[in-house]
Amino acid sequence: MLEDKILLWRFKHGSRESFRLIYEKYADSLLSLAANLLNDKADAEDVLQDVFISFVQSIEKFHLRGSLKGYLTTCIANRSRDYIRKSRRRERLSINQAEKATAVVKNPIQLAVHSEQLQKLSDAITELPYEQREVILLRLHGEMRFKQIAGLQNISIKTAQSRYRYGLDKLRSILNGEVRE
Repeated sequence: MLEDKILLWRFKHGSRESFRLIYEKYADSLLSLAANLLNDKADAEDVLQDVFISFVQSIEKFHLRGSLKGYLTTCIANRSRDYIRKSRRRERLSINQAEKATAVVKNPIQLAVHSEQLQKLSDAITELPYEQREVILLRLHGEMRFKQIAGLQNISIKTAQSRYRYGLDKLRSILNGEVRE
């Protein structure tokens, strides 16, 4: 967090290198979150760029009150929600983590199994209601606390926790081949 504050201070004082470091530090994680929320990698890239453009344009007035990662994660979630409202597209979820799987997998059989598991998880996540999907992804991928998620969605903490629990239950049900609602 101290590193982020130093980078922000340098960026506010004209350091392009500091902005590049901030971007490189968070872009992959934010892109993955946006892709999971939007079900489309190209749309996620647009949202990511919009968030960083807005960040650059407002840097003079910007004051960090928490973690930079939390702030940028919130921006991605808000911008993704706005993007969904505007476009109303429901496409298949594309997860860029499949590319990372090849580094972990040692042989083609493991790669095939791992890819199939990622695809099943991806398909199951797209079946969740958006509110549940958003809470699960913000909690697991965005590493946000329920209090932060509740504030972002303008709901109570208990509601955020319930959406998380119901979403996980539905994922288990889908992945175990049980009845789908």
